[in-house]
Amino acid sequence: MRISIIMFGIIFMLISTFSYACTGITIKTNDDKMIQARTIEYGEGDLNSKIVISPKEKEFQSLTSDGKMNGHKWKAKYGFVGIAIISDLFIGEGINEAGLNAGLFYFPHYGSLTKYNEKISKESVTDMQLVTWILSNFSTVDEVKEGLKKIKVVNIGSDKNGLPLPTAHWRIADASGKNIVLEIINNGEVKIYDNEIGVLTNSPDYEWHLKNLNNYINLYSGNAKDYTMNNHKIFSFGAGTGALGLPGDVTPPSRFIRAFYYLNTMKPANTSLEGIQEAFHILNNFDIPIGAEYPSEYKKDIPDNLLTATQWTSVCSLNDKEIYYKTMSNSQIRKIDLKKIDFSKTKYQILPLDKSFEESISEIDIK
Repeated sequence: MRISIIMFGIIFMLISTFSYACTGITIKTNDDKMIQARTIEYGEGDLNSKIVISPKEKEFQSLTSDGKMNGHKWKAKYGFVGIAIISDLFIGEGINEAGLNAGLFYFPHYGSLTKYNEKISKESVTDMQLVTWILSNFSTVDEVKEGLKKIKVVNIGSDKNGLPLPTAHWRIADASGKNIVLEIINNGEVKIYDNEIGVLTNSPDYEWHLKNLNNYINLYSGNAKDYTMNNHKIFSFGAGTGALGLPGDVTPPSRFIRAFYYLNTMKPANTSLEGIQEAFHILNNFDIPIGAEYPSEYKKDIPDNLLTATQWTSVCSLNDKEIYYKTMSNSQIRKIDLKKIDFSKTKYQILPLDKSFEESISEIDIK
């Protein structure tokens, strides 16, 4: 019964009309600290996200495309902390005790996973559980690459026409600074890219986004220089004219360009704390007001429990083994320090991500 409810929730999420969007950035500090940050958007309803604390030695088994818990089995080598979506089975973003980070990013129309059949059930890991598999098994990016050779990533399920549901691509990084994008196309072809520019959004594929950067070669920080033409002086009205043409819409290509621009014009971070602060400030630019998701004729259908399409923003400090987050209901930044958790003794825990909006407001008492 629980699996059926989970499958229904995932299917509803992946075929819904409104966005399931994500924007990710990587910051490397001057003291060689690695920061992985991202947003997650969904405009159809509350993702019901939770904090999951998972210990070492926990036993896992993957769902498969037929809706059964009969996929690949494994026992966790590492404990991790993650933010789950829809169900605690599905980690959207997380970090493990070794400082390995992984997260999924929606990848419709381009992702194409291995077609599932019962003969490959023992090596099948569903796309929605891949982050859990990564965080519980590996400590480095190189280990993940080797591990991927031993499994088949399959879709969580099919739509009413029997077609595979849209899937994800993944960002994976470790404390040494290695950072990759994993995309699976053409019915299971694995493509791995070094994410040297430190940005990821959604479709199209990562190589397309890199090529698209060439369309914005004119962008730079600061102001354009004043000049005179035909005795008429041309000057800037205000700050930021070097960024004229920076796309401001919420499509994945535009968010990719905007994230690249802000990431590469930011003040260099000297420490992990500075990098964490910079990450939150940059990602504030990617909050999507919920009304922007809905055409005017559908405004009445906006869910009452959504304050914004951006349901949470997270920042992982890989070397310090910390995860920070804020939510649509509470802009206060909260931290979980993995160094304070004994993953050999702690129990598997599912914790609330947030209080309600009303509960999170505190009034300053002025005397």
